[in-house]
Amino acid sequence: MAKKVTKQVTKPTAKSAKKPTAKKTTTKQGQGKEQGGLEEALTRSEQFFENYKKTIYTIVALIIVIIAGGMIYTYKIVQPREVRASEAIFPGETYFMNGDFRTALEGNAYGFEGFEALADQYGNTKAGKLAKAYAGLCCAQLDSFEVAAKYLAKFKGKDQMASPSVLGALASCYANMDQLDKAVSTYKKAAKKAGNNLLSPYYYFQAALVYEALEKPEEALKLYKKIKVKYPESVEGQEADKYIARISSK
Repeated sequence: MAKKVTKQVTKPTAKSAKKPTAKKTTTKQGQGKEQGGLEEALTRSEQFFENYKKTIYTIVALIIVIIAGGMIYTYKIVQPREVRASEAIFPGETYFMNGDFRTALEGNAYGFEGFEALADQYGNTKAGKLAKAYAGLCCAQLDSFEVAAKYLAKFKGKDQMASPSVLGALASCYANMDQLDKAVSTYKKAAKKAGNNLLSPYYYFQAALVYEALEKPEEALKLYKKIKVKYPESVEGQEADKYIARISSK
């Protein structure tokens, strides 16, 4: 069973001091609109490591659940083992979406074995691989980031939404464990694997913020500029100028 790890670090930087929230960051009367925008950008950058876990895991969960429905139906007509694996993990999806990550991971007394056991039992099936992804996400939600990373790293998929999303969740685990070099490289890998206008700019943006945490503003600046040029219609592309200006002004 995955051991619950007491969450000691939720932010890769500023371990001992809580960053000011957006509500505490006020602009003096008379300051220009541009200055306010830069302060807003700074606040968002500073709060990234406080907020990214929930956002990323929510995105991954929604994508996997959507894809899982189609996968389970397909596997049920392929072979008996796939059928058993698909049927076995189905109850866990309900627990997962209801936020009962402990039961989803470890199972219950009514026949559901839990994603952890099912990942081991059906690991060589496609549904079993999906169980590994679920197990990793459950562990991450329970702040057991090291175990989560092991599960998520084992997930192999070709889908352009689920696969890069799992990589993004893996990068988030690395960040929570202060393995920032691994985090930034995995975010970039996720962005490249996604190859679309939704996930790619998002993960490049996370990578840029981790570069800033690593005190590598030049590398962060390259990614912000890349987002602006390549994904101008994305939310990140539309906000890139704020971060570019902030780094360039230092």
